Amino acid sequence: MKAIIGKKIGMTQIFDKNGIVIPVTVIEAGSCTVVQIKTTETDGYNAVQLGYGEIKEHKVNKPEKGHFSKAGVKPTKHLREFRVCDNTISEIKVGDNLKVDVFENGETVDIQGISKGKGFQGVIKRHGQSRGPMGHGSMYHRRPGSMGPTSTPGRVFKGKNLPGHMGVETVTIQNLEIVRVDLDKNAILVKGSVPGAKGSILKIRKSVKATK
Repeated sequence: MKAIIGKKIGMTQIFDKNGIVIPVTVIEAGSCTVVQIKTTETDGYNAVQLGYGEIKEHKVNKPEKGHFSKAGVKPTKHLREFRVCDNTISEIKVGDNLKVDVFENGETVDIQGISKGKGFQGVIKRHGQSRGPMGHGSMYHRRPGSMGPTSTPGRVFKGKNLPGHMGVETVTIQNLEIVRVDLDKNAILVKGSVPGAKGSILKIRKSVKATK
């Protein structure tokens, strides 16, 4: 199974053999422990639950402690689930450790994380709308725009782009290229940016719509 949990360290840049600069995100990935295996017979679908990060045992609540003791593994700080197909689930066992060596240089991955919180924002920042004239007489600068017809239907249509809370959403970026896999430091360097702030937890798995 080519999937793992990681922590975003930050962004930097490296140079390839031709001297071209490549912006990369450094992700500390693994080792991840297989905590649970879900199958169609028992749960209705096939999935593997991975644990990541160390945590002291007294900080784990009673239900979680029972979940880890049933699997016979040490408690972990984060749990994430990955869907898998029938022919790969038989290769995985509870207690197995997955490290960055499941991936190779040049592979493409899909990375999922929680986007940065932006607080309450207007339509220009939140939805990318254009502003009105900034002269004193325009009376319209950064507002949402027309709210629709007046008497008919006499209401605002559902789905209209309005100001509101922005960010803190689950975001997945597909087909990101792995530039380098560092086995010594348990880190992977991914070309480009990934969702979330520094220190946030990411789900990394082989691309579903791989182009290579």
